[in-house]
Amino acid sequence: MELLDLLVQSILNQNIALVFILGMCPLIAISTNIKNAKGMGIAVVFVVTITAMINYPIYRLLVSTGTTNLALLVFIITIAATVQFLEMFLERFIPKLYNAFGIFLPLITVNCVVLAVSLFFVNRNYNFLQTTSFAFGSSVGWLLAIVLLAGIREKMNKISDVPRGLKGKGIVFIILGILALAFIGFTGFSIA
Repeated sequence: MELLDLLVQSILNQNIALVFILGMCPLIAISTNIKNAKGMGIAVVFVVTITAMINYPIYRLLVSTGTTNLALLVFIITIAATVQFLEMFLERFIPKLYNAFGIFLPLITVNCVVLAVSLFFVNRNYNFLQTTSFAFGSSVGWLLAIVLLAGIREKMNKISDVPRGLKGKGIVFIILGILALAFIGFTGFSIA
């Protein structure tokens, strides 16, 4: 039950995009339509979950050898390597999916959400299952945020007349603020 609670909280009331305000650059840049948002979001879910699962035992090894100062560097290398291996795997074995992701896959390397999840499990002293649950939930929360934002942006482009001074990124920041307020409404929500 604790893992399920951690999963739900990381999606809703601890949403990494809308509560912790992380991953804003790709969130704003890629959320121009739902198709792009889903592609980027799915890739983020995969990479965040896999890198957290890889980084956890590496960090425990660093703790046992007393070299935790290297953790940040090792996490960044792991993230870059994971994205690179995923890119090569998809290009070789699933070329349609590789072509569908396009530029989204390499962009994940610089998404701060991927690194933040690994740093969170260190700071919060999560065990492996908690790390995996938190990583998956956080990335699903980011996916939810980018798809919601993309859906609202698409709808607004069709039916509303945004004032000239708010067109473009201005209205996006207002939408994100409203979404963040909505997600803060989940504060205190718990399954347990």
